[in-house]
Amino acid sequence: MSFRRALALAACGLAGGSVLFSAVGVGKQPARGAGGDAETRSAGAAAAAPAPGLLLLPPAAASCPAAPGWAERAAGAGGYWDSNWDRREPLALINRKKKNEETGEEELASRLDHCKTKATRHIFLIRHSQYNLDGRIDKDRTLTQLGREQAELTGRRLASLGLKFDTIIHSSMTRAMETTDIISKHLPGVKKISTDLLREGAPIEPVPPVSHWKPEAVYYEDGARIEAAFRNYIHRADAKQEEDSYEIFVCHANVIRYIVCRALQFPPEGWLRMSLNNGSITHLVIRPSGRVALRTLGDTGFMPPDKITRT
Repeated sequence: MSFRRALALAACGLAGGSVLFSAVGVGKQPARGAGGDAETRSAGAAAAAPAPGLLLLPPAAASCPAAPGWAERAAGAGGYWDSNWDRREPLALINRKKKNEETGEEELASRLDHCKTKATRHIFLIRHSQYNLDGRIDKDRTLTQLGREQAELTGRRLASLGLKFDTIIHSSMTRAMETTDIISKHLPGVKKISTDLLREGAPIEPVPPVSHWKPEAVYYEDGARIEAAFRNYIHRADAKQEEDSYEIFVCHANVIRYIVCRALQFPPEGWLRMSLNNGSITHLVIRPSGRVALRTLGDTGFMPPDKITRT
């Protein structure tokens, strides 16, 4: 029995109020007498006051709830990671049935090497700035004065990183386009691309559920589009890419939160458990191996406290 399992059972037995003590040595050994044998103790004393360094376990037949998953999991087992999450593992890109009889495994190795990614992708996900909530349609939901100031601060922060940004891909919604226009002034020469895939929406029904927001029909419509955005934009670099890339995506809180969960292989239903400020920066790194790291989530440390909002 693992130590964690024994500990969980002991805690359960103690909480139940009825424990039969079984001594399992886990620490310091009992003192020894002059003859070298362990000092004896009466049975009554042993039951009433167990020796120091002993773990107390409940009886095997005691009624106890099932142990939590962390107690059952073997030490060092970790979680599951799908290394081919983006379907770009070299073995997934070649036809293994196609084989040259003369070259055999040598040709296979060459083809695998040809499909291997060499560069790292740095993806900066920017939430749009504060906008006019009173607008009835999208074109009326323009940035507020504070929102424009937030976008200026975000643009300056990105420029200060000294990175060679490749593109700015942005949602086609008004607030995202205006945020992009302000940010791009600080990054001259960086190409801008608009897409409907990154528009705001409800990616998947959240867990735990929320009683005040349950657009079931919207999940069905928006979920496929936002998942398509993830598959289209979030993946390891192409094998032809020689240098690391730095890309900016200006979009929306729901889209960013869903992308983060999917990229890290966390349950996507947990997207609503995170909160993102307006104009915040989320930095994802995708290595050639397909491993993903989250450098920052919703960073607005570059903004003065009076400029920070979450509308």
